[in-house]
Amino acid sequence: MALWAGRTNKSTDAPSLSPSLLNLLTNIDAEFLIIAPGEVVLQASAGVASLGVIKDSTVTSYPLLNLLRTARRNNESLEETIELPRGPLGGGTHDLLVRVAPLGEQDLMVVLIFDDSEFNRLNSMRRDFVANISHELKTPIGALSILSEAVLEASNDPEAIKNFASRMQIEATRLSDLVQEIINLSRLQDEDPLKNAAMWNLSSLVQEAIDESRLAAHKRQIEIVFQEIEPCFALGDRSQLLMAISNLIENAINYSPNGTRVGISVSHNAALSEITVTDQGVGIPEKDLERIFERFYRVDPARSRETGGTGLGLSIVKHVAANHGGDITVWSMEGHGSTFTIRLPYVSPERAVTDEGVKQ
Repeated sequence: MALWAGRTNKSTDAPSLSPSLLNLLTNIDAEFLIIAPGEVVLQASAGVASLGVIKDSTVTSYPLLNLLRTARRNNESLEETIELPRGPLGGGTHDLLVRVAPLGEQDLMVVLIFDDSEFNRLNSMRRDFVANISHELKTPIGALSILSEAVLEASNDPEAIKNFASRMQIEATRLSDLVQEIINLSRLQDEDPLKNAAMWNLSSLVQEAIDESRLAAHKRQIEIVFQEIEPCFALGDRSQLLMAISNLIENAINYSPNGTRVGISVSHNAALSEITVTDQGVGIPEKDLERIFERFYRVDPARSRETGGTGLGLSIVKHVAANHGGDITVWSMEGHGSTFTIRLPYVSPERAVTDEGVKQ
């Protein structure tokens, strides 16, 4: 951890700080300050500057000043959570756990600052995820309950029973798909695909994903066109890569009008292999582009209900790409379709051949 040196009053020499103390502080997973009387900063870790608690060698945060003065006055260690704005605009905050303690020499104080913002953000995401799951599961479960009651009431009407039973099958499939995708997403967050990775031919995986989606495309009279511009290989987990490619192709089919085309290509440059999926569908509004990879986010909820979409497919693709050291990008225009591109670290054919062969 880098250090930032402050200064004391010009008429006095700065108190000497023990090298062993500084070494200890730099090895703690926290930002730190060493404060002289007058709340003058003698030493600070480099990350403190970005938190906005000091300026020109002086503590400027009122909550931190109050904590320091109380601790100094009572000669005791104190701990408090402080919320600070991230900047002059927006509502973002730093959630800081601050510990202040006397050093016991020269009336100095040491401040340890732990930024809990990321921890709190992850906790919030977990809470939102549980809440979203509960909401998403209620819909098909509620539909099944209503339909089962309708079946009981229509016990003497075979045609009505047949109709309700058909709708129950649709809701049961939707519920099954949702549960499976929740399981898939959970596994992606727990498993490292590069730990026991193998080399895979991306064109073979694309072809397998196309075969899985061919029936759905045929029902909609959607033509799937695949072009291998260059042979590409990727290092990773076969099931995860196939899952991501399949989700993109299924998404393209679901959001394309009947009788259109879905194009898929595989290519690479010096650093990246790319799998591109292009559709001639409805497109995505610009305001939604930044959110489409969020869990359960749907651009068109009515369309998702019609196609059986769970709102997790693109989130899964994003996780798979990130887990393999890559990413996913999107270009889209309303009324003109969308293009999704998975980018993965490029592996040369020579390496693919020598690394225990290529997996098809």
